[in-house]
Amino acid sequence: MSNTEEDTTTTTVSVDSIDKAVKNNKRGRDDVDMAVDNGDEIIDDDGPNKKPTFAQITVEQQGDIHIRKILIPPNRMTPLKEHWREIYEPIVTHLKLQIRMNLKTKRVEIRTSSATNNVAALQKAVDYVHAFALGFETQDSIALLRLDDLYVDSFDVLDVKILKGDNLARAIGRIAGKDGKTKFTIENTTKTRIVLADKRIHILGSYANIRVAKDAICDLIIGSPPGKVYARLRTVASRVAERF
Repeated sequence: MSNTEEDTTTTTVSVDSIDKAVKNNKRGRDDVDMAVDNGDEIIDDDGPNKKPTFAQITVEQQGDIHIRKILIPPNRMTPLKEHWREIYEPIVTHLKLQIRMNLKTKRVEIRTSSATNNVAALQKAVDYVHAFALGFETQDSIALLRLDDLYVDSFDVLDVKILKGDNLARAIGRIAGKDGKTKFTIENTTKTRIVLADKRIHILGSYANIRVAKDAICDLIIGSPPGKVYARLRTVASRVAERF
């Protein structure tokens, strides 16, 4: 009789221990599955799957000298000559690049030198000169050298709505406004700079501000009255200011 009771208790204990082991094992598998579903990667830092760490690339490691050429439109050659000193000084002094104006090919050539210590300096200088070639003032274009989150977005009036003749001229006039009032209002409200080059429109600013200004310009092209666009601008600008 005693032997039977001992066998029964032994069986009960073994079944309970097996149930606990199964639950723990299942819980561990569920945690792993949840980590995989969430996109988390389980990596052992000491194992073979350790994440590699790469050192920052320097200018010396890039090897040869890099050269970039920016085409200057004919209508911007005279302003380029007048403001040449203001353009090349920050490029040479701060970015440590070499620059020259090629009058035969109507291009500005920029290249790296042995003193260049920033990998992104060449691209910043190209964006700076390109913004000036599009029609932006020197004071506005130089912001591309100082800030990293500024861009230039360009689009055509005909991309928004197909217009011809007087309708196209009226659409461009709605964007500019009387004495440039509408354009200045959009610039000051969205903290951007706008250049109207015939049917081409260029906007300089941050990504969020460019989007707000572009929406306002598209509304004007479609035919919305300026008063309605102003009211929408104030609302959107206040939201952006609260967000940031």
